[in-house]
Amino acid sequence: MSFKAAAVQMCSGVDPVKNAAAMARLVREAVAQGATYVQTPEMTGMLQRDRAAARAVLADEAHDIIVKTGSELAVELGIHMHVGSTAIALADGKIANRGFLFGPDGRILNRYDKIHMFDVDLDNGESWRESAAYTAGSEARVLSLPFAEMGFAICYDVRFPALFRAQAMAGAEVMTVPAAFTKQTGEAHWEILLRARAIENGVFVIAAAQAGWHEDGRETFGHSMIIDPWGTVLASAGASGEAVIVSEIDPAAVKAAHDKIPNLRNGREFSVEKIAGAVAGGVAA
Repeated sequence: MSFKAAAVQMCSGVDPVKNAAAMARLVREAVAQGATYVQTPEMTGMLQRDRAAARAVLADEAHDIIVKTGSELAVELGIHMHVGSTAIALADGKIANRGFLFGPDGRILNRYDKIHMFDVDLDNGESWRESAAYTAGSEARVLSLPFAEMGFAICYDVRFPALFRAQAMAGAEVMTVPAAFTKQTGEAHWEILLRARAIENGVFVIAAAQAGWHEDGRETFGHSMIIDPWGTVLASAGASGEAVIVSEIDPAAVKAAHDKIPNLRNGREFSVEKIAGAVAGGVAA
């Protein structure tokens, strides 16, 4: 069955209470446009580079304001509410970058902890070490919903095609990629990576993004997107500031794409052998 999906673009600051209020306002706007599934970005609850300041306001899952607000919105609006991710304090002192999907009754239907940590050094001098503060997830899931089979990823996960292929092989029809992409990497790769994951797996991709200059001094790329299984961008937001984008999602388009390009069925196992190139005195056999 088809459904209307929304991606909510935010510019989260350092105060989870203010971010929760912004999330609620934008989610209500999405539902007013007919959305029954709404996704928010990675780190909806807080973007804070100062780790000590972040830890001072972090809460465990049972006491987190974003989790509480997400559940309440799902019940109030009768929707499937997807908090793309928020920072959750763990018992060992580290943090989980955790996404939540709430059903219309407010229950948590799925949790997903970001698997791949963004440990990079960029050309513009930006350096990120998520693994220093966050505990990586280790489990991918495909969730059966009344309207679609849904797979989960967060931001940097989009650079690891095997995660998406495994979910597609498990039946996923819609892949979710909430993110807080940096401006530099976003300009280079955001759209092409999202469209590639959609095309190579014949699935819809819904990606709610953080956008603009944040209170902690970082700049994120924005351009939240909804993409169909043929790689067509159905809806896209701008480069900065809040936005709500909405599109109709028809899972029948997934089967149609798979029938045209049956690469999931045609895939074959193979081995990789590393061989030597030219050697002194001749050519390797």
